[in-house]
Amino acid sequence: MSGSDPHVPHRALITGCAMMATLMQVLDSAIANVALPYMQGSLAATQDEITWVLTSYVIAAAIMTAPVGWMAVRFGRKRLFILCLAGFTVFSMLCGAAETLTQMVLFRLGQGMCGAALVPLSQATMLDIYPFHRRAYAMAIFSSGVMLGPIMGPTLGGYLTYMYSWRYVFYVNLPFGILAIVGLALFLPNTEPKRELRFDWWGFSVLALGVGSLQMMLDRGQLLDWFSSGEIILYATFAGLGFYLFVVHMLTARHPFLDPAVFRDRNFVASVTMGFFVSMVMLATSALLAPYLQNLADYPVYDAGVALAPRGLGTMTAMFFASWLSARVDSRKIMAVGLVILGFALHSMSLWTPDISEAQTMTTLVVQGFAIGLIFNPMTVVAFVTLPARLRGEGTALQALGRNMGQAIGISVTTFTLERSAQAMHADMAARITPFNRVLQGTGAVSRFYDATTAHGAALLNALIDRQAQIIAYNNDFYAMTFVVVPPLLLLLLLRRAPAAAPPKPAAAE
Repeated sequence: MSGSDPHVPHRALITGCAMMATLMQVLDSAIANVALPYMQGSLAATQDEITWVLTSYVIAAAIMTAPVGWMAVRFGRKRLFILCLAGFTVFSMLCGAAETLTQMVLFRLGQGMCGAALVPLSQATMLDIYPFHRRAYAMAIFSSGVMLGPIMGPTLGGYLTYMYSWRYVFYVNLPFGILAIVGLALFLPNTEPKRELRFDWWGFSVLALGVGSLQMMLDRGQLLDWFSSGEIILYATFAGLGFYLFVVHMLTARHPFLDPAVFRDRNFVASVTMGFFVSMVMLATSALLAPYLQNLADYPVYDAGVALAPRGLGTMTAMFFASWLSARVDSRKIMAVGLVILGFALHSMSLWTPDISEAQTMTTLVVQGFAIGLIFNPMTVVAFVTLPARLRGEGTALQALGRNMGQAIGISVTTFTLERSAQAMHADMAARITPFNRVLQGTGAVSRFYDATTAHGAALLNALIDRQAQIIAYNNDFYAMTFVVVPPLLLLLLLRRAPAAAPPKPAAAE
């Protein structure tokens, strides 16, 4: 099966099944978040323990993403795709039936291990079944599925939990999993396995050590106050050691776990690095906006979901627009425009107050989503323009790993800076608000807040200071994210221009 061969029967059905698998995996990365409080009661878990339901899935998926390319070549892509999709569906059902926290964590580990392959295999399949001149269109479809998951996940998870039970957050995968498995089994072309390949256990082990330790550090850093904790220092040490040993092994081994040739392709390396930075912004803004709208702007849960939804529509629209435009305009220019628009959208969010209208909120988010779509579609295509077909499996796995790491680091850093900034702002404002402040004396605020006969005034004052500190902290986070677009803009200078897509052959010639 070749990426330049247009003779692929049932292409639309294969696309539908691959996208169903992609959506299942990315949805499960976010869909369980809103159900955690309900799981906590059912599984008799503490607040700290229940977070392992999320952590176990993310760590397993992060570790198992890297070997997907090797496994697809060794066992055959179709066989691996169907096996992983079946495993993901089975473990989803087991998660829904779990009765204890231990069972849930074990089943989520299995779900993450099987789900890790779904996105890279879907992307590699899409690149193969579409000819070069339609590759931008194929990546628009693929990227829409990847982007829709984090947007739809919390809304769908909340609806299923509210209407039925948290268990249906996992049971919902069953019908879609069965449909996708049957479709892939019937229509996806076979690829011959290469049984002579041998697995590089040392390379995989040290990479798994690095990725797993980094993920643990990011997940538990805020809870344990980062490097003031010996546990976090240990994770950081193991992460650095794992990545160092992996690089040394890859450069010196005869048959390394990852072919070093994949890192010699300038377009691929630059695109994956760009994806890492953009992913930091993409998921972090969603993670910040939901509590901002609910806790500070007093949006009900449903209204907050409605306000966030237009960002996904903007992204999908831009992706298909970019796929059409890339045949006429240099992809680097499209990405540059998208990055500049994204920077302006993030900067405008740094000026928000909770009094901002819903219409203005939705407009800004549509613009932000449109910018992300303009970036991701051509970036995904350019990454594989010059990469040899034999490295495509490893390339899609590395791209997914970079995207996942960017999202994890983005959420961790923004959460950390938000809390620290809120604490600093609260302390600074509280130090300035005293009975001796003449501005407060002139406005009558002193008599209102400093009533000696009751503690109500002091509590009210503390609540107001805390609210203002939170607003400033959110603004600082959005302002800091504005500068995340600078590295991708500089990386555009390293990209080679994508060759013009060959026009499709006439039907008679086929």
